Amino acid sequence: MSLAWHRIVLKIGSSSLNHPRGGISEEALAGIVSAIAGLKRDGVESVLVSSGAVAAGMGKLRLKGRPRDIAGKQAVAAVGQGVLIEKYAAAFGRQGLTSAQVLLSRMDLAEASRYRNAQNTLERLLRLGAIPIINENDTVAVEELCFGDNDRLSAVVAGLVHADLLVVLTDVDGLYSANPRTDPSARLIEEVRDIAAVAGVAGGAGSRLGTGGMVSKLKAARISTRFGIGMLLLNSARISELGSLARGERPYGTYFPPSGHRLSGRKRWIAYAGLSEGSIIVDEGAERALLDDGKSLLASGITGVEGEWERKELVRIVNGVGREIGRGLAELSSLEVQKVRGLHSEDMLAILSGYSGEEVVHRDNLTLMVDRERRHTETGC
Repeated sequence: MSLAWHRIVLKIGSSSLNHPRGGISEEALAGIVSAIAGLKRDGVESVLVSSGAVAAGMGKLRLKGRPRDIAGKQAVAAVGQGVLIEKYAAAFGRQGLTSAQVLLSRMDLAEASRYRNAQNTLERLLRLGAIPIINENDTVAVEELCFGDNDRLSAVVAGLVHADLLVVLTDVDGLYSANPRTDPSARLIEEVRDIAAVAGVAGGAGSRLGTGGMVSKLKAARISTRFGIGMLLLNSARISELGSLARGERPYGTYFPPSGHRLSGRKRWIAYAGLSEGSIIVDEGAERALLDDGKSLLASGITGVEGEWERKELVRIVNGVGREIGRGLAELSSLEVQKVRGLHSEDMLAILSGYSGEEVVHRDNLTLMVDRERRHTETGC
């Protein structure tokens, strides 16, 4: 089947960029730049999410080991980011292209207005013909306010720029039925329509790509496909095959097709970019109403409140066992929700002043984090 891909996000990790003797592999970097240049000549826009700042910094500073403390890693990243972007700028320049460095932190996307600003900047760069090169701002990021890895960041960016496809480059051909390095019967899974069904394969014992590797890539696939964006796992050694995307063909790898229930617009931000200020705990009846009936959240189904927030701020909605089932913009502050929890609408309105609605979180401002068909499966990221 021929597919139309006009804008793609490519993510390349440190394992694909690192030189065996330290620093950045010029050959690997030139390979991805050449592939992006070829796609651009064929009318496909590209956004690059690139790791490698720490590796580049280690090479520049002649360090033999990766720093273990946060300040050390951030210092090395500060040195390496300049080195990395200089190498990219020179490589793209040789292809007659202009690149642009964009450093993002979680806080840059946490507020809806800043999310839109980042979106507008990237759109303008693409319109100007530049190649945005994105990395997390490792020099200032703190653990509580970071994306965690560039796999997740690349999926969020794919939604941010309304990409048609996310390509995650790896050091293997894709997702296998078992570890291909230890099991000769392992076979490549060329298409995954049910991510939950293959989660055990990615995190199984003996997988070199365990936690932080293939597991994080499946989480990125979950985000991307929920945005209505397909994701392809592609071996970085096959980077030259990216040109087939311009013909609507898929290179050899593992493909995750878009979900049938797609998040768009503001709901993408609500689900995966915004930072929640607290949690609303709901009973089983409210959980059913949200997941099965597509209803708004009413005060009558609320059993508890955690955290503090003001009206129109982002909150998590969790069930009685602590599983997150949704996120949304609260119509009421945490103090107001505490006052009216468990009450019917008419009783709620008698208590509150300056509010005439019935919903605590309106359906239009709510995103489910649990698939309806997998209500009892952990599907959050």
